Amino acid sequence: MPTQTTGHFTFADWTEHPVGPGEAGPKLAHASVVNTFSGGIEAAGTTCEYTLVYVTEKTGTFTGMELLTGRLDGREGTFVVEERGSFEADGTVRCTFEVVPGTGTGELTGLRGTGSFTTTAGEPSVPYAFGYDLG
Repeated sequence: MPTQTTGHFTFADWTEHPVGPGEAGPKLAHASVVNTFSGGIEAAGTTCEYTLVYVTEKTGTFTGMELLTGRLDGREGTFVVEERGSFEADGTVRCTFEVVPGTGTGELTGLRGTGSFTTTAGEPSVPYAFGYDLG
């Protein structure tokens, strides 16, 4: 059974720019984000890159990759998660993420796991849940 851990993260920086013509219809954007995690995952200054699809001005989906370097329940190392989520007109953001196989280093070698978060746009601190195994 996977080990469960929780915590919060904050956005330290969010830089977004449109991709493509930006005319009527769905629009693409790219965002570079820096997050800081606390709790079970302790990682400052993560590297995160998102591709967003705006279906309307306030709704859409996103995918991304995030590189985390720090500690997971006291074990030191680095790993990457693949993220997939959506955002709604009321500001609700939902995301699931999964460790990219083979990316765990140091004491996190062999890490496998999945997690999620749900928040409202503009919240300063986002709660997450993460279940993992070390192979």
